[in-house]
Amino acid sequence: MKTQQSYAENQFGTLYLVPTPIGNLDDMTFRAVQTLKEVDLIACEDTRVTQKLLNHFEIETTKISYHEHNVHAQTNALIQDLLDGKNIAQVSDAGMPSISDPGVELVAAAVAQNISVVPLPGANAALTALIASGLAPQPFTFYGFLSRKKSELNEELEHLKDKPETLMFYESPHRLTSFLKELVAVFGEERQVVLARELTKRYEEFIRGTANEVYEWANETQLRGEFVVLVAGNDEVEEENYWEDWTVLEHIDYKMTYEKMSSKDAIKAVAKERGLPKREVYAEYHQ
Repeated sequence: MKTQQSYAENQFGTLYLVPTPIGNLDDMTFRAVQTLKEVDLIACEDTRVTQKLLNHFEIETTKISYHEHNVHAQTNALIQDLLDGKNIAQVSDAGMPSISDPGVELVAAAVAQNISVVPLPGANAALTALIASGLAPQPFTFYGFLSRKKSELNEELEHLKDKPETLMFYESPHRLTSFLKELVAVFGEERQVVLARELTKRYEEFIRGTANEVYEWANETQLRGEFVVLVAGNDEVEEENYWEDWTVLEHIDYKMTYEKMSSKDAIKAVAKERGLPKREVYAEYHQ
């Protein structure tokens, strides 16, 4: 067990997770700007993108590249800097670090070394789209990017189609039409879908309709900008015993794969849903 007091005296540096605007620079918070000015180093997904933000707010802090292609090498170096007492801010190109962006590896490594990890609140595309979608805002499942391979995409959607909560995905413009075509095939033509594009920017747009209507719109439109895709939950299926025909191990695997749970959390959730002692589920998983 570990306890973190974020603002207590610490022998190490602090890792700050700083959200950046998803489009409109005016959405940068005062605290985020001040933090980026005061830290010793900024770890950036793309230094060129971050430099535009820093120039706008006259921030001169040293930058370092930290992205999916150098994450393993840079994580060790950044952790050493933190252990040496340096304060580091981690940013992605837009929105929250770690949410479909780099960051999770650095956070995990910092936590393992008892380094304080301090998150700042700020912009997030999925939640921004959700509250204006007109769909039920809670409960929801944020999934991020689905697989690029059609067979895997189909499998993922099959696992999600009966979930009763609102589903949220990210999708690029060049893949949106094929994604929506598969969504119609798996979820049906009448499921309510909302597309949100260019959020917080001048050309912000919401497209609301049935899955088929939204697919036809996408098929006839020159698509630009990144999209948040929101899909209404399935209110016609009783999900209480969706796992009824599964083994305990299959149930745990579903939780870990499609609900992104750790094995510990998946075991706990499966035990609760099945009404079994947690130790029994744990033993079956680890046997």
